[in-house]
Amino acid sequence: MELKIKKIDTNLNHPLPFYATENSAGLDIASASLEDIILEPLQTKLIPTNLIFEIPHGYEGQVRPRSGLAIKHNIGIINSPGTIDSDYRGELKVLLTNFGKESFTIKFGDRIAQMVISKVEHVKITESQSLSETKRASGGFGHTGINE
Repeated sequence: MELKIKKIDTNLNHPLPFYATENSAGLDIASASLEDIILEPLQTKLIPTNLIFEIPHGYEGQVRPRSGLAIKHNIGIINSPGTIDSDYRGELKVLLTNFGKESFTIKFGDRIAQMVISKVEHVKITESQSLSETKRASGGFGHTGINE
């Protein structure tokens, strides 16, 4: 599968998304902000990437946090995973949140998120007066306990 990516400002010398290792599921995405962005504790900001994606029909881009930023700096994505639809042609901006107690600085070229390309199935919606029974029924939110 081919993923077309357009740089908005072709003069910015930052990397296109890339797989950090041979078996990485996510493409690393970098900040394209020429100015440092400071995320204060409990603050959320849109981080520009200077990238527009052409995701193939039938797929979506899932924008996810990077585990290293999460464990080392408490940086995450508040709406994770964020969905990039195949018909969206605007700039990808990443909603980063500082869940920690110290400010965090994002510099140009810092890897801030990852994107996984996933298949999407569209379903036929049918309103129904009855649904099939299951053993679980409406149990949710920890109904099976911790050690069960």
